[in-house]
Amino acid sequence: MIATCGSARRSIARAFASPDAGPVLLFVEGAAGLGKTHLLRALADLPETPDVGRLWWRCGTDGGRPEPAEDEVWREPALLLVDDVHRADEDELRQLRRVLAGMAPGSAAAVTYRPEELPVPGMPLGGSAMTYPFRLTVLRDRLAPWDEERVRRAAAEVLGESCTAEAVSVLCERTGGVPRAVVDLLAVLREQRPAFTGTAAEVAEAGVPARLAELVLSRTYAVSPADRPLVWAAAVLEGPAARDELIAVSGLGAVPGSDALLRALENAALAELGEGRYGFAVPLAADAVRDTVPGPVRQDLHRRAAGVLSRRQPVPWAAVSAHHRAAGDYRGWLRAVEKAAESAAASGRHQEAITLLERTLATPGIPPQARARLAPLLARNAVTGLRSDQTVEVLEQIVRDADLPPAVRGELRLDLGLMLSNQMGRFAEGWRVLEVAAAELREVRSVLAARAMAALVTPYWPGASLDVHRGWLIKAAAAADDSGDDAMRTAVLANHVGLAMSWADPEAWDLVERLPVQSTDPACARQAARGLCNAADSAVWLGFYRRVDGLLTEGRELATRSGAPYTEHSASGTRLLQEWWTGQWLGLAKRCEDFVADTADMPFLASDAYVVRGLLAVAQGDWAEARAWLSQRGTFGTENLPVPLGATAAGAVIRLTLARQEVADAAEQARAAWTVVADKGVWPWAAELAPWAVEALARAGDTATAHAMVRDFAQGLGDADAPAAQAALSWSRAVLAESEALAEGRPDRLPAAAETYRKAAAAYAELPRPYSQALTAECAARCELAADAEGGAGESAAGGAGEGRTGTAASAGPEGPPNPTASAIAELESCAQHFTDLGAVWDATRARALLRTRQPARKGRPPGRPSHSDQLSPREAEVAQLASSGLTNREIAATLHLSPRTVEQHIAGAMRKTGALSRRDLAHRL
Repeated sequence: MIATCGSARRSIARAFASPDAGPVLLFVEGAAGLGKTHLLRALADLPETPDVGRLWWRCGTDGGRPEPAEDEVWREPALLLVDDVHRADEDELRQLRRVLAGMAPGSAAAVTYRPEELPVPGMPLGGSAMTYPFRLTVLRDRLAPWDEERVRRAAAEVLGESCTAEAVSVLCERTGGVPRAVVDLLAVLREQRPAFTGTAAEVAEAGVPARLAELVLSRTYAVSPADRPLVWAAAVLEGPAARDELIAVSGLGAVPGSDALLRALENAALAELGEGRYGFAVPLAADAVRDTVPGPVRQDLHRRAAGVLSRRQPVPWAAVSAHHRAAGDYRGWLRAVEKAAESAAASGRHQEAITLLERTLATPGIPPQARARLAPLLARNAVTGLRSDQTVEVLEQIVRDADLPPAVRGELRLDLGLMLSNQMGRFAEGWRVLEVAAAELREVRSVLAARAMAALVTPYWPGASLDVHRGWLIKAAAAADDSGDDAMRTAVLANHVGLAMSWADPEAWDLVERLPVQSTDPACARQAARGLCNAADSAVWLGFYRRVDGLLTEGRELATRSGAPYTEHSASGTRLLQEWWTGQWLGLAKRCEDFVADTADMPFLASDAYVVRGLLAVAQGDWAEARAWLSQRGTFGTENLPVPLGATAAGAVIRLTLARQEVADAAEQARAAWTVVADKGVWPWAAELAPWAVEALARAGDTATAHAMVRDFAQGLGDADAPAAQAALSWSRAVLAESEALAEGRPDRLPAAAETYRKAAAAYAELPRPYSQALTAECAARCELAADAEGGAGESAAGGAGEGRTGTAASAGPEGPPNPTASAIAELESCAQHFTDLGAVWDATRARALLRTRQPARKGRPPGRPSHSDQLSPREAEVAQLASSGLTNREIAATLHLSPRTVEQHIAGAMRKTGALSRRDLAHRL
């Protein structure tokens, strides 16, 4: 559908509104490819004119005129559709004018033309002015190119899943939104081999569609050879250019150049694209023309274009560099590349600088001195911006260059180490590279040596202990002071903030206040933004959720102002973690998936999103998805996750393994994950691992190691102000107490375990962390019910902790003593509801299953089993819900304390009653 079809429809429909309506003549102008013929076809199908004759007149073609004689055309109301009137000769125009002048009431005509090809500009019916009848309404409509949304819809129809925002943007830019060019280029992309994947490079390399190439070349070579260099100049400059620029690039001189521009416009080889700006109506057409220019002539045009663009303000250095290279001026090319990269970096366009520098440095034969200038630029942009795999490969090659000056090699090694660690998650390699860089730079560049040392202060990486990081902090602070560089002092301070906050140093919040957030130096501001975001991330792990919002807001605003996209993205991951723990789950899965998609070329940056999405899948009972997300979907090894994130993912995997009754495997996973955290020595980071690791070892019979874990966790924390970890310590102690009471057959000790669970639940409520609060409260209720059961044989902790509320026990009556069972049942009911409200399907089902084993039969129900002839029973509904989420019969049996055979029967009953054909179909039926 053409953009202006609606107005044309209304104009034509007006003529047929009544038998006495005056005739309407509609002129429709549009450049080649805008869809004029398509519009005429749409008008021919107007529902407002069912009984009106339609007459086609295709100008410039034999047999293209209406069959009736001229004086017979308008005997009855008719719709005349005249296509391409710019092709008509004078005889045809004379005949057409007579026909149009004879239009009777109730008739209409639509006449299309290309304004750039009219023999007399502005006069579609020829140079002789037409005498329009008095009652004839004459209208003019102008077709416009498609906007980006319309191009996107067309691309989506042709390319399907390969229709990316990147591809659509380049399609719009290359075609100018001209529908014919869009459709033809999409056809080329559809037939590409290998298959089109949606990148901008693929669109740029697709070439010029044949129809467009023939049109523009026919117009170009209709211009005389003497004037043709002006068109060639436009093809070399590509974008809209001023008259004087075109003339200068063409080399024609002022007067001949002005005449050549007029000839090019008259032949529609060029178009006026704006006031005083000229070029090709379809930018892609420039490629077709440029390819026909003889090589030596083309080089001269590029050389003059580089000079012309160098006089623009601001100078488009990237384009200047491309012209120098095309002209064979390699020294000028490299100088312009350096200026282009510096300009892009100064304005925060780091990815643009990275792409240009990568492409340049990957070119064989770059002189060593040029590599020594350009490589540090690439490294600095890559560390500040977003990762490119090719950047790492290029830097790894360059640092092996023996001709590089030591200071340059040390700087490149530093940036390579930062990229390997921060942006690619290759911590072990990054650490080794940074240590070498610090040693190389110590003697030659104190500022960069301080930067390398500051990077080694960051504690998130697996491997080095907390004491090692503290040692590097002392060295980095001294080196930064020696350098006298404020930005480097701020960088060290930002990493000091992260280190101090990680282990709950009492001075950490004072360090945050020292960050120079008001600095006008962009380098200082970038480091201060990083410090704020470091503090926000640590605050999430410590459990200070109410302080996170302010830190993230200020940090992200400062990162945006100072041009630090990596810091902005890392702050987004921190936000997802906060939303998970504080129970803001509505739409959280989608936000995680969107973040992963947005950072697809840098998956390590999205590691927070992967883990949060996996934790959601665990709670929802979608265990296959949970394992995929928690393992980062294979994008990189989970052993390279930052320590707190790795511990969290490991805790979730251990929980899943326990739920599947694979206790020995869970215990092995617990020992391995605990070793990583213990070696690091940042004990608040054990919070998300400890309860599940202790449970795995206790259930495996390794109570000695479980006790050692709890002891080390408690000693490591001490009295640190780490609310989440302190709550997790109470949870871990409760797990150990419950496991030992059950193992020793001492149900009388379960109420004490229940109270410890409630202590943990109360601590989580303070944070707030509703899911953790609910899990620990469910455990408390389970202990109470197990203690009250005959023989004390209650459910073990294997089913995973549950949810509940904190508070006093319910009373059995107005005068009787408290009834622990009634209190626990009420607590468990509250848990089930909280799980349901959060969307934790698996947990809610488990809690209700336990309730069903303890609640007394409701009064008034007849004896025997209830009848659910054609409706799912409560148990069938529970089983069906878990089955549809992907759990196996064995996993459902472990969750609901049933036998696999009983689960199989319930699934069969649910499928029969709902008419489901499979487990997947069961999800839709439910």
